[in-house]
Amino acid sequence: MSRELRLRIISGIILAVVVLAATWYGGICFRILAAVIGLLIYYEWSTITDLHGRDAQGNALGWLGVVLIAIATVMSESVYSIEVLAAFVIVTAIMVAIRQKSWWLPGGIFYSGLTAIALAEIRDDDLRGFVLMLFIFATVWATDIFAYFVGRAIGGAKLAPRVSPGKTWSGAIGGTIAAVIAGTAVVWSFFSADDLRVPFLALVLSVFSQIGDLFESFIKRKFGVKDSSHLIPGHGGVMDRVDGLIFACFAAFLLAIVMSLTMSGETFSLGGVLLGV
Repeated sequence: MSRELRLRIISGIILAVVVLAATWYGGICFRILAAVIGLLIYYEWSTITDLHGRDAQGNALGWLGVVLIAIATVMSESVYSIEVLAAFVIVTAIMVAIRQKSWWLPGGIFYSGLTAIALAEIRDDDLRGFVLMLFIFATVWATDIFAYFVGRAIGGAKLAPRVSPGKTWSGAIGGTIAAVIAGTAVVWSFFSADDLRVPFLALVLSVFSQIGDLFESFIKRKFGVKDSSHLIPGHGGVMDRVDGLIFACFAAFLLAIVMSLTMSGETFSLGGVLLGV
């Protein structure tokens, strides 16, 4: 076994233990994890897109916004964190339009800030949030693993050759089928269900997970970088590891908000809204 492979395995195990332990404990442990992920994503995003070189003042404002969102996330102030996110995205977008600077600035604030908020809100502090988070993990991981192996085994037409030449339609379909099975199995092992809401949600999140993967590949290809950073030994950066998870969480969070609009006046959790439990 090569040194690089051994390093990759060790760091992968450590990451899995930290993430799953924080997911199990929930509460402030998971909110801290969500906040740290958001901060590291903005660091990598701003580095890849060279925000400091393109717009140092704007990047400083971006850091201020992301830090405030991280603090609000840890303190479980979801409404405040969303307001801060919206305010900084709007203000920086206006600044960019007036000063003709980089649109990657408000994009980075939105991408990293919403990641922290969505993760924290999805996990919440109850059993339904815990199951929903496991469901998303299972969906994303099954998509990644089976898309790779099915794609290699079957091959065929490329999914997005200009963005990620290695991905195939056969792999995308295989990954989606595996995600539906894995995600449904996780939820149904905790709760009984009599409809197709969970399998359908798994299918939707699997598709968004693959879109997230392609989105990060597009960014790295545009700026000519192989990895988002070198923060994780043997794995590259945080964005490299959570690209699919980010878009799956975005989809779950926004879908839950839309669905909750029909539940005015009721107390709800994202897990309850999405899983129907």
